[in-house]
Formats: sequence, C-alpha cells, structure tokens
Amino acid sequence: MYQQNASSDRAAPSPADVYARIFGFDHLTSFDIGIVLLLELTCDRVTSNFCDVLSQFVPEFRMDLSEKRLELEQVLRDLSKVVIAFSGGVDSTFLLKTAADVLGTENVLAVTARSATYPTSELEEARRIARSFGVPHDEIDSDELQIEQFAQNPPNRCYYCKKELFSKLLDVAHQKGYHAVADGTNADDAHDHRPGRKAAAELGIRSPLLEAGLTKDDIRALSREIGLTTWDKGSFACLASRFPYGNSITEEKLRQVAQAEDVLRDAGFRQFRVRHHGPVARIEVAPEEMARFHDERFAAQIVRAVKKAGYAYVTLDLEGYRTGSMNETYQR
Repeated sequence: MYQQNASSDRAAPSPADVYARIFGFDHLTSFDIGIVLLLELTCDRVTSNFCDVLSQFVPEFRMDLSEKRLELEQVLRDLSKVVIAFSGGVDSTFLLKTAADVLGTENVLAVTARSATYPTSELEEARRIARSFGVPHDEIDSDELQIEQFAQNPPNRCYYCKKELFSKLLDVAHQKGYHAVADGTNADDAHDHRPGRKAAAELGIRSPLLEAGLTKDDIRALSREIGLTTWDKGSFACLASRFPYGNSITEEKLRQVAQAEDVLRDAGFRQFRVRHHGPVARIEVAPEEMARFHDERFAAQIVRAVKKAGYAYVTLDLEGYRTGSMNETYQR
C-alpha cells in the first residue's frame, strides 16, 4: 500500500481496512485478505452464477444509491489527496468529478497514459473533461508493447499493462506529494475476467467505486444526476481487448482496429467494437443498432471503409456488442 507522506497527520487505510469495508467485516487478518484475493481471482475462472452467489454476501451490492454515494465520498475523504487514473470514460470521469467536489481540485490530480492502445479521440476527450472540471491533468507515456508478456497477448495480458501503468502512477504520486492512487474499477468488474485487479491489489491501488459498491448503471444514473455528459457514453476498453488471446499485438494491428472503429464512430454508432481476427474484422454493435445494416447501401459503405483499414473480410456479429466477448472462449 502506498502510504501518504510524513507531513500529513492522516494515514491512508490499510489493505485490510479496504477489504474489510468491501466485504462488510469489522476486521480482516492477512490470512483473510489472501482468501478474498483468491476468491476474486477464482471469480474470473468459474461460472458467473458463482460470482452472483458470492455477491449476495457483499453488503454494498444491496445498498441504495444514496448510501453508495455517501460511502464513496467517505472513501475519498479517507484518501485526502489522490491521483486518479483517468481515461475520460464513464467511470473515471464520475470518480474524478466526485473526488474534485469532495476533496477540492487542489487535492486531486488526473493522470492519463498516452499509448498505442488508447485512441487519440479518447485522449482528446479526457483533456477536455479535465479542463472543464478545473482539475490538474498530467499525461505520461505507457509503452506496453515493449513488454513481451503483454505483446504475446496471454489471458493475463492486462496484468502486465496495469502493473506498468500503476507503478508509474505511484511514482507520480510520490514525486508530487499525493497520498494514494485510485482507478475507476466498479462493482460490475468483479464478475468479469480482470487480471489487472491483481496488479492493483499488489501495488495498493484503491478502487473507490468498487469499494462503495457502485455498478455501471449506478454510475450512469449518478453521472446524469450531476450533469456529466459522459452519463450515456458507450463503454470503452483499450484496443488490446480486440484480439483473441494468443494472437500477438503489434502497433500496425492496433492501427487497423483504431481506423476501423473510427468508421463506426463517424457513422454515429454509440456502442461498438471491431474484433481483429487476422484478415477478418468482426463488428459488434449494440443490438438496437444492428438494424441499420439492413440498409444494403449503408452496409456496403461500412464494408468499403473498414476494408481500407487493411481487412480482407468484414463481418457483423449477430450476437451484438457485449462486454469481454474475447473472454467467452477462454472461460469455456
């Protein structure tokens, strides 16, 4: 756990305090924390039914929205001065705004990582949002493609990326006198394959939204309530998530995906992915948007534009967009 500097009279909560709060206990021993982490990792490898049963025993999954918001505010007060891993997405935008309101902009620093896996359009939006909040905003370079374990794209690829990113954020926090680093992980993420959470736990990164039990729907509702434009923004994951596990990731492949997704963005699709299967681009869009492809002329325009990104074939996934579709074969 990254501790705050000696000049402050408030100690950041220990990992035991954090996990005790999440799981609703008065106290957790080191042994208990180990069991909790094992359960978290196990949840990534077993059926979602088990995770649903486990979640019934986590108190904040049953909190109402106002209680969750109060819990979030208390978590942030405990941190007192925090670096936010900021992508400009729904979750980190809500977390940044809440942190700025609770702690004051002078006690919050947004940090965004520039990377080949992070589209320029997202970086520009993150800059705009941070400016609108009046929050200091730093940018760092992250070159995860130079990490062999990441580029080979194993199922735990995200662990290596997050380990590098969080280590750099901790360095920023130490150099600038911030007491902790927080990310935008939410309560829904406990039900998906998220190797990056292991890196976060190892480095003592805090996840205030998760700790407060806030789901994606909760965050959208609260974002809308306070007037954030991101309340209905489509979910986004780094471009590395577009590749089947075991297929290497290169800068050229990332460029292909980014160019193809720009086509869908420019066409007005709200929620979409382009999954990279060698010469095949597999398009996922929200089910309610799939009917647009019934227009043969429109479909042909999309196909031509996506092929210009370097694909030989363009397909539409009839299941539509869903989070983590590349995990489906991994979990079977």
